Amino acid sequence: MRVAVYYNNRDIRLEERPRPEIGPGELLVRIEASGICGSDIMEWYRVPKAPIVLGHEVAGVVEEVGEGVDRFSVGDRVVTTHHVPCNSCRYCLTDRHSVCDTLQATHFDPGGFSELVRLPAINVDRGTFKLPDQVSFEEASFVEPLACAVRAFRLVGLEPGQSVAVLGSGISGVLFIQLARALGAGPIIATDIDAHRLTEAARFGADATLPADSDVPAGIREANDGRLAERVFVCTGALPAIRQALGCVDRGGTLMWYAPADPGVTLELPLLEVWANGTNIVHSYAGPPDDMRRALELIAARRVDVAGMVTHRLSLAETQQGFNMVIEGEDSLKVVVEPQR
Repeated sequence: MRVAVYYNNRDIRLEERPRPEIGPGELLVRIEASGICGSDIMEWYRVPKAPIVLGHEVAGVVEEVGEGVDRFSVGDRVVTTHHVPCNSCRYCLTDRHSVCDTLQATHFDPGGFSELVRLPAINVDRGTFKLPDQVSFEEASFVEPLACAVRAFRLVGLEPGQSVAVLGSGISGVLFIQLARALGAGPIIATDIDAHRLTEAARFGADATLPADSDVPAGIREANDGRLAERVFVCTGALPAIRQALGCVDRGGTLMWYAPADPGVTLELPLLEVWANGTNIVHSYAGPPDDMRRALELIAARRVDVAGMVTHRLSLAETQQGFNMVIEGEDSLKVVVEPQR
């Protein structure tokens, strides 16, 4: 079978690999859509593992069913996630799935930028879901990233009518904007350094958009009746945005640090100011099974317009081109690879 093998951001090669053989409890899935995630281009994280087949935002069709699997049949349309928790350790039982050892160790074989993927039994058991008829493969490839956003919103306890600021209006930022709108937040203010992304942020529901190099706190106050935002989501790993976020949170509000910074990056905190203002700082990673289900429901109900986010659809042989688009930004928002194209 054909796979797109990652060596670094500028070296992705189309290669041949043996067809995966499945065992008891496993599935073989023909990949129909695989989204390129912003985390796929983090070289500090990816290059040490190279050569590797990336791709974790996937949907497809069941090709083979392993012994003992009774929830799925050949021909089922499914969406799945690469990282799944054990659901039984002390972390999972207290809704801290992101730090579960099992979640960190689970993965696809080989990865979503390939024609076929073997799903280990644990992924089949708690990370794979049948698609409703109205959800396309392309839309289903957003279930995993949207599930990550769903978890982030759960952790900040967003309530209808609360003001939201989203710093960074890339793929994740636009999902956060749409989810905030779906959950009744408002006003929603978005920032970015790129004018095109600010246009996209407004198209997908931001009430106000601000250049990241402007006086963002002042802009938030102007859009929010003189107040800062009650919930601030940092959807970029850029240190200036992380610093800026602390000045964007209203008293008693919550800052969600969502995108990771590069290794070794440190930040000095104005501790007295954070304490005096009652600022809550939380972070989030991954989307446990229940959040995957919720994300799929939101997409099926058309509460979040993921189809409208797709700007480019490429073949497996064009995966390098897709990575270039994500790295350079410009007119791309979401790039989806279709291995069967």
